[in-house]
Amino acid sequence: MALVIRLCVIVPTLLGAAAGAGAQRSPAVAPDVARLLQQIKASDTDLLAVSEEDGRFLRVMILSSGARRALEIGGGNGYSAIWIGLGLRQTGGRLTSIEYDPARAKAAAENIRRAGLADVVTVVAGDAFREIPGLSGDFDFVFLDAWKRDYKRFFDIVLPRLTSRGLFLAHNVVNKRSEMPDFLEAVQNSDSVLTSIVTPSGEGISVSVKIR
Repeated sequence: MALVIRLCVIVPTLLGAAAGAGAQRSPAVAPDVARLLQQIKASDTDLLAVSEEDGRFLRVMILSSGARRALEIGGGNGYSAIWIGLGLRQTGGRLTSIEYDPARAKAAAENIRRAGLADVVTVVAGDAFREIPGLSGDFDFVFLDAWKRDYKRFFDIVLPRLTSRGLFLAHNVVNKRSEMPDFLEAVQNSDSVLTSIVTPSGEGISVSVKIR
């Protein structure tokens, strides 16, 4: 856990605001969406989806930051995209979720449709390294949950397009930290971001805010 302690600390009020947003601004998940999320998790035999705790944290971070233009790299079957989309429904934002595997991308699009979020979340099937340059505009929220050894490459590509005070979150930075030492070194030492690692579940999420 020394790695967590050495990382720069994000402004404490950000996570404090996130907790308040979760308690005050975020309504309960509708029963039909809750059932759908349970079904996605139950069928996730490859264990690609984030935990429910991490999903709720993503929604809280969207709400607390007021994010409007979000990007997900590594969408899986759409579980995390639904949590992000629930937050964006309240902020008036939109999410582009990129998934490399065509079958998973198709399943994600269907799950997002069933969640009533097709107007909020767009699923793109393809290689994110190729797809991201073709997306227009900048992002104020990025969630990375793809091949762990590619994290540093994705960070380098996306950082120039992250807005000031935009958030870059990456998953599995505790339980799979040995697979991404270059990424963790980058977010620790970059002059452009402040980073903290949180553990809503045991997997760990790095939260980086762009400061310059």
